[in-house]
Amino acid sequence: MASTVLVVTALEDVTADRVVAALNEREVPVVRVDPADIGPALTFGFRLDAERPAWSGWLRTASREVETGQVAAVYYRRPTPYGTRFAHLPRQQRNFAATEAHHGLGGVLNALPGARYVNHPAVVARAESKPAQLRRFARLGLRIPPTLITNDRKDAEEFASAYGPVVCKTFRGLPAGDDGRTGAIWTQRVDPETFDDTLTVTAHLFQAEIPKTGDVRVTVVGRRVFAQQVAAPEGALDWRRGDWGALLHAPITVPPSVEAALHAYLASFGLVFGCFDFALTGDGDDPQHWTAIECNPNGQWGWLPDADDITEAFADLLTVERKGRS
Repeated sequence: MASTVLVVTALEDVTADRVVAALNEREVPVVRVDPADIGPALTFGFRLDAERPAWSGWLRTASREVETGQVAAVYYRRPTPYGTRFAHLPRQQRNFAATEAHHGLGGVLNALPGARYVNHPAVVARAESKPAQLRRFARLGLRIPPTLITNDRKDAEEFASAYGPVVCKTFRGLPAGDDGRTGAIWTQRVDPETFDDTLTVTAHLFQAEIPKTGDVRVTVVGRRVFAQQVAAPEGALDWRRGDWGALLHAPITVPPSVEAALHAYLASFGLVFGCFDFALTGDGDDPQHWTAIECNPNGQWGWLPDADDITEAFADLLTVERKGRS
């Protein structure tokens, strides 16, 4: 039976490196590919007809070749954007080439019947919506911060008056600038006195600040759950903004009702993996101490102290045999 794992990611990806190494130790066949390499370094040929109603064909990199029928699992990490491959072209040609590559090559790679996706990119895109995440958390009975999405000054002022102190968050990270680099805007406290009519320019996400005693990162891989309490030495509001190497970690037990909600959350989106962030308002023994903040369906975990165990959980999830074609 086919058992090859297709790892879809950029060349420099230390998280994927961990998983690839674990699969190699198990002697599981691995083919690593960055779709943005399309060209002489990445060629392919896929066929479909009435007698064979599933895409068949081959994919060839500089060092590997795989038949579509050999792929049992796809580990979809963080491939280079297609547009990067065609950055040297005029804008219209660049956009055309990137779109064709995305819908052609990407379309087939995202539709391999019988393959397990960790996670499927279409599912990831849907699950990255913070409004959808918060609604799902609430529907599953998890505590969430009072939240407002608005571009209206009066609405924001009334929310801050009712729930202050208030923090502001972004829905997504900063897009790439002219130099190609992306960025982040961290969670920050806001002063309602600074609100003015410039709020109308775009959407803003405001939340009541949680009087937290700590933060928790919960990494769920299949049915396995890994939880670490995280603290920044300087007590930063957002621990992600400082030196990750200086973060303090301690394992913590997730209450059974919270753990059950996390599994239900992933299942509701069609995910098999997710990184959940919580704010604690107590010692963590009571489910009411856990306030759900967000879930990254393609989050980083290689920096955590239990990364070795998480790596093995990923290898377990990806070590499968291909199901029958459909």
